[in-house]
Amino acid sequence: MMTIVPSRREFLKAGGALVIVAAAPSAFGQTALPRDATGGRPLANNEVDAFFAIHGDGSVTLFSGKVDIGTGLRIAYRQIVAEELGIAVDRIDLVEGDTALTPNQGSTGGSTGIAQGGMQIRRAAATARAALIDLAAQRLGLPASDLDAVDGEVRPRAGGAGIGFAALIGDRRFSLKLDPKAPLRSPSSYRVVGKQMQRPDLPAKLTGRHVYVHDFVVDGLLHGRVVRPPSVGASLRSVDEASIAHIPGVRIIRIKDFLGIVADDEWNAVRALAALKTQWSDGPALVGDTAVPDWMLSAAAAAGDQTPINHGDVTAAMAAGRERLAATYYWPMQSHASMGPSCAVADVRADSATIWCSSQGTHRSAQAFAKLLGFSDNKVRMIYLDGSGSYGTNGNDDAAMDAALLSREVGRPVRVQWMRQDEHGWDPKGPPQLLRLEATLTPDGKIDAWRTEMWVTKATPNLPHIPLLAVDAAQIPQQHGFSTGLITGNGDPPYDIPNMQLLVHWLKEAPLRTSNLRAPGKIGNIMAVESFMDELAFAAGKDPLEFRLAQLKNPRGLEVLRKVGEMMRWEPRANARRDGKGRGVAYTHYKNNETLLAMGMDVEVDEKTGVIRVLRVACAHDCGQIIAPDSVRAQVEGCILQTISRALFEEVKFDRKSVTSTDWVTYPILTIPQAPALDIALIDRPSQPPMGVGEAATSPVAAAIANAVFDATGVRLRRVPFTPERVKQALEGAPPRAG
Repeated sequence: MMTIVPSRREFLKAGGALVIVAAAPSAFGQTALPRDATGGRPLANNEVDAFFAIHGDGSVTLFSGKVDIGTGLRIAYRQIVAEELGIAVDRIDLVEGDTALTPNQGSTGGSTGIAQGGMQIRRAAATARAALIDLAAQRLGLPASDLDAVDGEVRPRAGGAGIGFAALIGDRRFSLKLDPKAPLRSPSSYRVVGKQMQRPDLPAKLTGRHVYVHDFVVDGLLHGRVVRPPSVGASLRSVDEASIAHIPGVRIIRIKDFLGIVADDEWNAVRALAALKTQWSDGPALVGDTAVPDWMLSAAAAAGDQTPINHGDVTAAMAAGRERLAATYYWPMQSHASMGPSCAVADVRADSATIWCSSQGTHRSAQAFAKLLGFSDNKVRMIYLDGSGSYGTNGNDDAAMDAALLSREVGRPVRVQWMRQDEHGWDPKGPPQLLRLEATLTPDGKIDAWRTEMWVTKATPNLPHIPLLAVDAAQIPQQHGFSTGLITGNGDPPYDIPNMQLLVHWLKEAPLRTSNLRAPGKIGNIMAVESFMDELAFAAGKDPLEFRLAQLKNPRGLEVLRKVGEMMRWEPRANARRDGKGRGVAYTHYKNNETLLAMGMDVEVDEKTGVIRVLRVACAHDCGQIIAPDSVRAQVEGCILQTISRALFEEVKFDRKSVTSTDWVTYPILTIPQAPALDIALIDRPSQPPMGVGEAATSPVAAAIANAVFDATGVRLRRVPFTPERVKQALEGAPPRAG
């Protein structure tokens, strides 16, 4: 029996508060703080009421702790709820990433938006549907098995009048735990899931009416900028306040080495930032980007070894005297390179704070910010608003803390927008990766033994947050360490190899501050593994596609590889063509238990200039059940284009003092005219669990390019990015062409 108690809305009415839930997905107007019956915190994520409110008009508000960072969750979540609950998509509003209104579902990252967050929502909707059917069964005097929830009401399956959701529970709470055994709808009955539907945020985005965090304003808002030191780790010695006395309405804020400017007018804040005269000490010397690979191999950087994978006897197999190959690959530090700079608005008062930002982990960040600002956990409310992209943890959280410290000092809301040199120079970087691979081949051309050695930065366990720039500068105690993501993933090949070892050489630090950058670790590891697979194939005298198929057992993996072969009209070959045009292939089983995909590339290499042009990409993509096909396709396309950029152009440059690649000239990215034709085949498996889409298609891109370049030129590229200079250097060392 279900007990009905007052809903969130009734709680709020009783307290004289008001929830404003906008029909547009950017529901930034929410101002109330709903509490559970015991008070203190939003509802736990094992309760149905944490996810849903059914209103008196029969509409539904969905509360999601995970956020849509451009991946299409705003339509996918609605489709999941519409299907499982039995209501039209356009009757569902969404509130996302507001720590006062939504359950804590963890950060939005690792491609978990659907695979984890969406499945929690699906289970909550199934539990709610069962409860609604039970209520209707009591009123109609029919067995629950004779009823179904359709179009916002519970109806007899045999026909006849139903009862609307509003009449059953409108404006009241379910007071139910999520039922892990609540029956889910069969995919054979789906009417919404798997269908292409309009994303609700696109019309406003395409017409310039969407409210990004950069556009957000509150009453009394001031504009802030932060003065960065000329070198990493420098200390502030003096500030010449008279140097900006001629600029009206400007206030200087200094907390130890944290130096900020606050002004009524944003342009005056920008002018003051450029004009303010300061003196800084020198910071500790950096390694410099050109020295990073050697530094990674040095004893000074070592923090211990680990062997997470070790089956068979690799050492004995490699000592057996069979043909043995080895190669070394390098993935550099890269910036998140968001097209727009990080931005946040903070309103910090004496006993609480509200922060609007585009953090991928608002609940985690709110807890960290509360501690750093000296508040209890529930005194910092963080509200997600769209930013300009993140691809992991970029400068969004830093900008939020910049704004929070400035707001605390002036007692008014402050908006901080980073400048371009802030974004490129100071965002936490994707860490470098150095890999040495070796393998042996049997006489019949199969891989007998494989060893991957990798040198990577050791992530700090339980690090609550990347060390924030403003916190360090203000000398507020915070836990230090390194955030990298699951950086060792996919270091082992997904093929049937009897003897395999993954040896990790951990580094105790990183050349610059790091964080997880899209497909952390996996992108560099799969670049190395799939490039080396090609090298082994040619050493064995085998076609690279057939070589992979012969050593792969996963049937879904075999399907995507064969599909790409069909899409490319692949012609088997055992030698590089070396005619300036080439084709390459690569395969990924992401994290060894998620999305499977294969990718083929057609490239053209100008041997005079060294310029690589990717002409066409073919991708066969299996992420299990597809919820929103258009969003999946857009994510796959975005993954491919961004990683072509990372593979061909992107590398953080820094000297002994600071980052020097601080604009789009010194840190170039792929341009629209350089984008290739994309051919995407989505393999839908409705009966299988949905898996992540936001990262997997990044991982084989660089290897497919490198393998295609080998086919075009006969040279191997093992260091990203594949710049024209590196291509020409490789060509200069290549053997002469036959004939």
